[in-house]
Amino acid sequence: MHISSGRWLFGLFLALTTAVLWGVLPIKLKQVLQVMDPVTVTWYRLLVSGSILLAYLAASKRLPAFRPLGKKGAWLLMLAIAGLTANYVLYLIGLKLLSPGTTQLVIQVAPILLLVSSLFIFRERFSLGQGLGLLVLLIGFALFFNQRLDELLTSLTVYTTGVLTILLAAFVWAFYGLAQKQLLTVWSSLQVMMVIYLACAALLTPWAQPLQALTLSPLQGWLLFACCLNTLVAYGAFAEALAHWEASRVSAALAITPLVTFASVALAASWWPEYVQPEQINALAYGGAMLVVLGSALTALGPSLLTGWRTRKARLAAAA
Repeated sequence: MHISSGRWLFGLFLALTTAVLWGVLPIKLKQVLQVMDPVTVTWYRLLVSGSILLAYLAASKRLPAFRPLGKKGAWLLMLAIAGLTANYVLYLIGLKLLSPGTTQLVIQVAPILLLVSSLFIFRERFSLGQGLGLLVLLIGFALFFNQRLDELLTSLTVYTTGVLTILLAAFVWAFYGLAQKQLLTVWSSLQVMMVIYLACAALLTPWAQPLQALTLSPLQGWLLFACCLNTLVAYGAFAEALAHWEASRVSAALAITPLVTFASVALAASWWPEYVQPEQINALAYGGAMLVVLGSALTALGPSLLTGWRTRKARLAAAA
């Protein structure tokens, strides 16, 4: 079993770096999607990230061996490839229909779906703290959509289609997460991501239109390149954070990602109003977003919070 290094401050810094990179990503992608289609953008992101990982692992002589996977591992790998490909493409389709803030908030459902799936597949326990976190998260979503609940529940508008698409992206990501969790027993995280990124890019090649990049403005071209690097650097910081800090605390820190997006959109809209539109939500919706973040953090920290409470209770009982 992996034990963190104890350098929690460095782990916190890396987790916050990941949250910032993931938080600003949809703003950059939104600009690129004005010219390029979601499949081609995804193809570029996966191909560039996978190629960089391939060069690094080849130089360090750490390329993965496929023989240890076996038949079961091969099926898991195909499930992970299909899940991540669908997640990336669906996320961008949804982002094209929604604002960056709404997209990033709705995708918070993904780790919750992974948690629920793990309860059944890996027989993991669901604590009282996690149940409370899930309740807070659901209340937060209800408040966030307060202006458009009737639209979401009664009609299939562009907005509703966008929300449903992001929910579907979260759903297929849970399958990817479950498969990757098992693949990590055979390969390292970098080896898993290299194979999946390059395989996903190969899968999308028949539908990708690389020449669309030539129609990008210089700004959009740099934003596309930044999106490709974001995919690689953010994941690298996330993986390294797990080496120095407990996974539950890293997940809780990453729950602030939607707030980073909302803050980034507000700043970008004030600095570059010709490129970025501000979020069209009210104060109650912003409060709902805060509750979603709080619920996500509580869900991640539920088991450790409960263990800490029981430990303190036992110490007080022993002292008495």
